[in-house]
Amino acid sequence: MKALIVGGGIGGLSAAIALRLRGWDVTVFEQASALTEVGAGLQISPNGWRVLDALGVSPYLADTMFEPEAIEMRLGVSGTRVFRLPMKGYARQRWGAPYLHVHRADLVNALAARLSELAPEAVQTGRAVSGYAPDGAVLFEDETRVAGDLVVGADGLHSVIRQQMLGPDAPRYTGNVAWRAVVPLTELPAPPPPTACVWAGDKRHAVTTRLRAGRLANFVGMVEEPNPSPEGWRIEGSRDDAMAAFAGWDPIIAGLISKAPVLNRWALFDRAPLPRWHEGRVTLLGDAAHPMLPSMAQGAVQALEDAWTLAAVLDGAADVAGALQRYFDLRIDRVSRIQAGSAANARMFHKASGLGRIGFYGPMALGARIAPGLIHARQDWVYRHDVTRTG
Repeated sequence: MKALIVGGGIGGLSAAIALRLRGWDVTVFEQASALTEVGAGLQISPNGWRVLDALGVSPYLADTMFEPEAIEMRLGVSGTRVFRLPMKGYARQRWGAPYLHVHRADLVNALAARLSELAPEAVQTGRAVSGYAPDGAVLFEDETRVAGDLVVGADGLHSVIRQQMLGPDAPRYTGNVAWRAVVPLTELPAPPPPTACVWAGDKRHAVTTRLRAGRLANFVGMVEEPNPSPEGWRIEGSRDDAMAAFAGWDPIIAGLISKAPVLNRWALFDRAPLPRWHEGRVTLLGDAAHPMLPSMAQGAVQALEDAWTLAAVLDGAADVAGALQRYFDLRIDRVSRIQAGSAANARMFHKASGLGRIGFYGPMALGARIAPGLIHARQDWVYRHDVTRTG
């Protein structure tokens, strides 16, 4: 059986590995001339790490991962800590796998290396896909065609596969723009804490993490804006605009912005849950199916879960289309709930008034001090989920 995968990002490469491990012949078509990623960090929660481990990718990441000491929240302006929940060691104890930070480029390189080990010629770059045939063929902009038994659209928010399948609807602007930067710790007068730290503020928030065994600081800032900026990970923004967006904030945040070699800025979009993800032998995966805000740090992880589940339901399936319906049925409720939770988290981090912050963050701080296990329990349904056992 031959799988044709459109998109050489995290979801597409993971799907290729998962299918190859089950005996499929796989080809990944990437429109860019090389598999490249912007400088950006990812949080890999236990539910995602289990998939990477099962795919055989974890050894390729051993020297670059960073395990945060805790998850914490601070107020953006004052830097006052609202709560701190232990994670290093605790995550493995509670959820059966660690909570880790990784550079997005390192994860793509690790996935590509693992796939190359299994199928050395699987990735074809510079291949711009224009559409598909429901029987499992991919059509290219140069009017060539490749036939297969399965097409996986892992081609992101503006997926050409999704557009052909469900029509040319526009994604929804969420009312937020995002800033991203990666800075060497040696450049920073005040480095961020060795945690996954949310900095909450008025109609904006930031997240700081560490990458590459702790040598880099990662910054993500989300700001409410009525008018969207262009959508795209490689669009560079103005340092003055970033400084203005977080003016008066803690010196740690100001230092990250001032020392960042590049500040990327783009609008954040999502989509309402789709009514279906497949047509015939063609299906969607990751952001092509369910884009979400980064406020639960689950976008890449949910693509990993998709990839494993898709391969599991196709393993030995005589009816590919029927297996794709089962894949959708297994995934749609979970990813829709996480999409909604990500949007809710963004609203929670953006409390505008002092009274609103006290009323909301005060009980969280008290709960974290007297019953941290109860706060951790709110994430059990996300982090304990194990698609490598349940499909």
